[in-house]
Amino acid sequence: MSVNVNRSVSDQFYRYKMPRIIAKVEGKGNGIKTVIVNMVDVAKALNRPPTYPTKFFGCELGAQTQFDAKNDRYIVNGSHEANKLQDMLDGFIRKFVLCPECDNPETDLHINPKKQTIGNSCKACGYRGMLDTRHKLCTFILKNPPENDSGSVKKEKEKKNRKKDKENGSSGGEAGNHNDIDAPDAVDGDDEDWAEETTEEAQRRRMEEISEHAKGLTLTDDLEKSLEERVNIFYNFVKEKKDSGAIDSADKEILAEAERLDVKAMGPLILSELLFDENIREQIKKYKRHFLRFCHNNKKAQKYLLGGFECLVKLHQTQLLPRVPIILKDLYDADLLEEDVILAWAEKVSKKYVSKELAKEIHAKAEPFVKWLKEAEEESEGSEEEEDDDDDNVEVVYSSSARELKMETTKPEKLDHEEEDIDIDAI
Repeated sequence: MSVNVNRSVSDQFYRYKMPRIIAKVEGKGNGIKTVIVNMVDVAKALNRPPTYPTKFFGCELGAQTQFDAKNDRYIVNGSHEANKLQDMLDGFIRKFVLCPECDNPETDLHINPKKQTIGNSCKACGYRGMLDTRHKLCTFILKNPPENDSGSVKKEKEKKNRKKDKENGSSGGEAGNHNDIDAPDAVDGDDEDWAEETTEEAQRRRMEEISEHAKGLTLTDDLEKSLEERVNIFYNFVKEKKDSGAIDSADKEILAEAERLDVKAMGPLILSELLFDENIREQIKKYKRHFLRFCHNNKKAQKYLLGGFECLVKLHQTQLLPRVPIILKDLYDADLLEEDVILAWAEKVSKKYVSKELAKEIHAKAEPFVKWLKEAEEESEGSEEEEDDDDDNVEVVYSSSARELKMETTKPEKLDHEEEDIDIDAI
């Protein structure tokens, strides 16, 4: 289960999340210790090395700490409850993670080895300042700078070497060119890391960094959400693509988002709701590619597509109920439904998506197509021409069924329309 990085923020949609601390007490007597099982994941969410919060606990509790980075074991001596450590972690976050200006956790620490100072920079608001180094943890941080700032010491040495080279007059050849290019660095001195670029390109770069960092923080969070929440995220993603007019070419993006949220099998259910209406027959052709990305060789996704179809019939009962067998054949011809999935669905009436009564009606209307499927299976060794004749016959049955149940549509019109559909699908 995850919690907000800044626990003073109660918004459940706050995007900066971290896992709750999991603590495991090991040993007895003087050898008792608390292993923070998921410290690596917690530290990753905070963008800090796992040694920092562990050492912070040790400072606050007056206890020794042990780090085994190879085996991801971070230990505080003594017996300590997870809730107590969680509350203590809030103190670490306030002092060493949150920006003092905007309370955003997207911050980096910068070590100045020469001045023995720790700087803090915020990617969100651009804040740059110094940490109060009176806390005991600061001594540890100065001796163990974060990886993103590990180049600071090297930079210091490089500057000193450049200054020495300049004093010795080594300005000829390749070395001289290098010094000429890097000369401004020597002028900046120790504060070069704190010079903020204000150009449009630099601002754009910072925004991209913020976005990438936020994606990293929210990716695991989305997967930790309930299935219902993840489905809602996927629904909103597809709806945004549809509302913005980008849906036609977004089939790959939609599949990628479903896979990211681990709701691929349920994708056709959502797509049916958003992309189909009473004009489903034309829409099957239009969005065939979108549905195939989910349904191809995925029987579970095909079952969800049948569920979405039942929901659609419920919404447009007058228009779609008489046309159930024809629409099922359209889905079958488009390779969105496999034969055995349809036959298994036809065996059992379910009230999962619609009422029992309506489900029975839908199955009754589907019977001519299901019967044709069974007969086609039995005669699968026949010639292709015979199978084509069966297709023609089944369309006549559908037309007759539809005419009895509802409309003034004539049999020849139905046949022509079916032939046109099959021709388009073949293309």
